[in-house]
Amino acid sequence: MITVVEDFFAKGCGRCARFDTPQCSARQWGDGLRQLRAICLSVGLQETVKWGQACYVHAGRNIAILSAQRSSFVLGFFNAALMKDPQSVLEKPGPNTQHANTIRFTATGQVAAREATVAAYLREAMTYAEKGERPPRTTAAPDLPDELVEALEADVELAEAFHALTPGRQRSYVINLAGARKPETRIARIAKFREKILSGKGAQER
Repeated sequence: MITVVEDFFAKGCGRCARFDTPQCSARQWGDGLRQLRAICLSVGLQETVKWGQACYVHAGRNIAILSAQRSSFVLGFFNAALMKDPQSVLEKPGPNTQHANTIRFTATGQVAAREATVAAYLREAMTYAEKGERPPRTTAAPDLPDELVEALEADVELAEAFHALTPGRQRSYVINLAGARKPETRIARIAKFREKILSGKGAQER
């Protein structure tokens, strides 16, 4: 995965074989992603790169992240359960996802049309970060490690695949990650598990 944020806009995330090719989704949606980047920076967010994507932070918290798929590109929000969504623009990455956390774009021109809404939502999320507010954990959902929660919030494709897994397969990843003492070890394991999750397999399946 890339470690320099400029590479995301020029080459892609580095997580698949389409990296730095004309087929890369981030390159195909480059104009729209750069417009979203400008909005994020205009409201005062700090830019970094996480999970191979452009990530925007404030008050020590992840606020939003950019990602692209073949048919769309999205602005994903962290801790989206706090968001009020008065314009009803937030979508769930998958049918089993608990909270709507992404604004999806299927045409570059949609960014300019939604600029005021995007900026307002970003400022709302920044306010929660400044106050230190976090959404309550829900008892219905598996108790996922924080590193896995962040990875799913950052990666729409991964989130869709993970939430489509059977409960037993989901638990296999939770158990495996719980066995790692250090956060960096859990993060490394999630990166290695990505292709398995996308293939619909459990942690122990080949």
